[in-house]
Amino acid sequence: MINKPFLCFFIVFTYISGRAFGQTVTDDSTMQKIAIGHVVDAYNTSIGQMSRLYNGPEYEFYDPLIKGNACFLDVNAFKTGSVNYDGIFYANVPMMYDINKDLVVTLLYNGFSKYSLINSRLQSFDLLSHHFVYVAADSTNQASSISSGLYEEIYGGNLQVLVKWTKSIQSISTQTTLETFFTEAKKHYYLKKGNNYYSTGGQGAFLNALKDKKKELQQYIKANKISFKDNPEKAMYLIAAQYDQLSK
Repeated sequence: MINKPFLCFFIVFTYISGRAFGQTVTDDSTMQKIAIGHVVDAYNTSIGQMSRLYNGPEYEFYDPLIKGNACFLDVNAFKTGSVNYDGIFYANVPMMYDINKDLVVTLLYNGFSKYSLINSRLQSFDLLSHHFVYVAADSTNQASSISSGLYEEIYGGNLQVLVKWTKSIQSISTQTTLETFFTEAKKHYYLKKGNNYYSTGGQGAFLNALKDKKKELQQYIKANKISFKDNPEKAMYLIAAQYDQLSK
């Protein structure tokens, strides 16, 4: 099957070449460069508008009276990131991550229309030096404690350590006013071992999910002075990596 934009490019290029044949070499070269430039620009624009990345519902903004914002790390502006969407990698994508609605927001090719990507078609994305993946929960697996959605992946080996970032909207009322605001971001930690996901809020829960190597891991934690309290993400990363090493 012939790609239509490519066919159009070939026909116009052939037409340009034929028209320019009877002119001088200088005019021929200049006119071809200008004309081909226009055709390539049109081709790129056409391909851009047909990109599979431009596929998702319009993003609905919040009431401006709500204080704060819904964004990851409170970055309420488009920042350049990368996306793996429908199995295709896209670099230099303007993005925001709404952690209240759990949606990645980006721009159409026109540069101002905002829409959200469809989570189930979003394999992964990178934003603000953080890597996120889409997790599809298995409703038939009663041992899993995770919901479908977007999660930061802080370790990905045989084990997988994930962080779920969330915000919510709350209101405080007095006799005269009603104040609505976004809460501070919360983080919920999960460990995937085999086909199961475990909620791991602290060191005890984390090690219980790895009980087959618990003694060795406790020794590793003590020897390396690893502290869940000071830095839970770093602690989980190091322990998961050590578990994978011990399991080889």
